[in-house]
Amino acid sequence: MNETILSLSPGPWKDYELIDTGGFEKLERFGEFILSRPEPQAIWDKSLPDSEWKKMAHAHFSKEKNNPEKGNWEQLKNMPHNWSISYQNEEGLNLKLNLAQTSFKHIGLFPEQAVNWDYLYHSLKKSPVKNPKVLNLFAYTGAASVAARAAGAEVTHLDSVKQVVTWSRHNMESSGLDNIRWIIDDAMKFIKREARRGNIYQAIVLDPPAYGRGPDGEKWVLEEQINEMLKTCAEILDPTHRLLLLNMYSLSFSSLIAVNLIKSNFGQVPNAEHGELYLQDRFEKKLPLGVFFRFSSF
Repeated sequence: MNETILSLSPGPWKDYELIDTGGFEKLERFGEFILSRPEPQAIWDKSLPDSEWKKMAHAHFSKEKNNPEKGNWEQLKNMPHNWSISYQNEEGLNLKLNLAQTSFKHIGLFPEQAVNWDYLYHSLKKSPVKNPKVLNLFAYTGAASVAARAAGAEVTHLDSVKQVVTWSRHNMESSGLDNIRWIIDDAMKFIKREARRGNIYQAIVLDPPAYGRGPDGEKWVLEEQINEMLKTCAEILDPTHRLLLLNMYSLSFSSLIAVNLIKSNFGQVPNAEHGELYLQDRFEKKLPLGVFFRFSSF
């Protein structure tokens, strides 16, 4: 039996471009500003010389030697600490997303996820349930939450970090929207409470990190806990009108792992798609950025 594994990447986007990759780094443009950052997947050579990267970049992120998770931004040209970019698609989704340089190399946006914002918006607009209930777990700065709200959904946005929930609220307001429900909690604890309460959602979005901590120090390890989390999600997802979107970013994960997880916890699901997300640079090098599994009955 042959099975199609998809490779998806965002279409043309005026405010974002992956310029070059290689040497364990990536060079990207966000609006009018260009950043160079570490990228563990970019194990090949750069297409442009280092001198060109330095000439183009407004800022470069360097990791700390004794803590690879943190580092510092070196300002190479004048640019603000905070700025914003826009994202639009042909169906009418219009997001304004606020960015900032953080000590963890992130800037508040994962551009490859644009294909999933489109999927959420398109699917939820077709929902037979008026104002479908959406739960976004590990929701970070909330682009998916804002896309779901733009489609008319009742959105519950959960993250364990207060600062990124505040950031998400800013993205919602900048995009001209309101009334997202904000939750600062441990994802596993929250969904287990929801299951006990008998609460049901028409859509669940999961974008868990490989490792993480809840607000009270709860430990999250993707390989050890994702199966239990999906088992509980199956209890709170509408059995008739339902959508699930799972992203996993781990260097060792194949989308076939997601297939097995979904099959064992949800059985046969409608309109299933799975594969890899990537971004392509100017030189047609494809940078893999995680695996996904999604299905929708809408």
